[in-house]
Amino acid sequence: MTETAEVVICGAGIAGISAAYYLTVKHGMKNVVLVDEREPLTFTSDKSTEAYRNWWPGPGDEMVRYMNRSIDLLEELADESGNFFGLNRRGYVFLTADPQQAKAMRTFAEEASALGAGELRIHTGRPDDPPYQRWTAEGYKNQPEGADLILDPAMIRELFPFINPDVRAMLHPRRCGWLSAQQLGMYLLDQARAHGAKLVRGRVTGVAVEGGGVTAVTIHPTNNSPFRIYTPRFLNAAGPLIGKVGQMLGLELPVFNELHAKLSIRDEAGIIPRDVPMLIWQDPVPLYWSEEERAELAQDEELHFLLDTFPAGIHFRPEGLGDSPIVLILWTYELEEREVVWPPQFDPDYPEIVLRVLAHMVPGFQPLLDRLGRPYVDGGYYCKTRENRPLIGPLPVEGAYIFGALSGFGIMASQAGGELIAAHITGSDLPAYAPVFQLSRYDDPVYQKLLQNWDATSGQL
Repeated sequence: MTETAEVVICGAGIAGISAAYYLTVKHGMKNVVLVDEREPLTFTSDKSTEAYRNWWPGPGDEMVRYMNRSIDLLEELADESGNFFGLNRRGYVFLTADPQQAKAMRTFAEEASALGAGELRIHTGRPDDPPYQRWTAEGYKNQPEGADLILDPAMIRELFPFINPDVRAMLHPRRCGWLSAQQLGMYLLDQARAHGAKLVRGRVTGVAVEGGGVTAVTIHPTNNSPFRIYTPRFLNAAGPLIGKVGQMLGLELPVFNELHAKLSIRDEAGIIPRDVPMLIWQDPVPLYWSEEERAELAQDEELHFLLDTFPAGIHFRPEGLGDSPIVLILWTYELEEREVVWPPQFDPDYPEIVLRVLAHMVPGFQPLLDRLGRPYVDGGYYCKTRENRPLIGPLPVEGAYIFGALSGFGIMASQAGGELIAAHITGSDLPAYAPVFQLSRYDDPVYQKLLQNWDATSGQL
């Protein structure tokens, strides 16, 4: 079996599907082939909180501009589809009980605002403060831009009475929220197929390069013989496997993978209201234990570490429509490089550790810890560069491109990224932020100097 294609895309996650959408629907390509051995959107695209934000740190304003563009495109898709994928604008809420962290929160908020994330409004409880507009649970229109920094603990407790009463400050970026990644991806895939894209179930096993350029891609379907698709263009959008796919082109890409888990619990007691934004605790925390439990752990050398203080960053949001009791919780307290295995293997202690951190943030869960049932653990790999910025653009093989290293922000980055890689492939005009996402950025001495004070947790929750 032999075929031809204008572009072959390796990976039918949100990156590959978005690329196919912009190539076919927006640029009119009629013969785009997506290749994946799994069902679409099932490897990593549905393993996060499915959230989005324009709230990003520097250096430079490129990530803020990129995410603002991606959110613009998400809103356009929501408009044209009747909000098929349930986009909301509840925002993210960062919380702290530490006065020093409250100062750092303000510094970061001022930086993000200056980079283009929107106006910062500060609320201290005085009569002359700007008004605070409460979020709307559903929809994405007529909501504030920028962010609200609340330094009045009484106001925070009024908004979130279930949060740890020691809370001192709250930062509420507003151009943020979440959506259904599965429904977004299927909407894009349906549109791309209607405009000529084709999905092939199989594994890419080779990329032929002749005369310095891509000529064909070898595909091994499940339970069938390998075949070739002849094409002058190949897009590596293989998520956590972009490094291995890059090796087929003789390239060692500067990426690595971390394993991140998420927990689903049933909040049958209604401790967390269904209309709240994404909530993030910014302080390192101890696990919640009764005095008796603490005494027992102190005597056990193997379990003594459970009395330690754990890293900041636990975050959660309600999941589901109507009266759904589901709460999604994400938190990674061990960041280390991982080899990709499927299905991923998670620490068996992860659920209990996460729930005991949650009980510190939301004290109402403390008496319920033994009655929450067995939480559901899911998750996937964050494929990252050392500075936690994506790779989008041409590779040093003619006709080869990459759209990956989307870390934990693949859903929110997918639309601006799909638009950007389609512009690269079709030779269209590029946005001003394009160079900082290309692989060639590592050849720039100025960028190399920036990397000396940068790390892979930049912008990561």
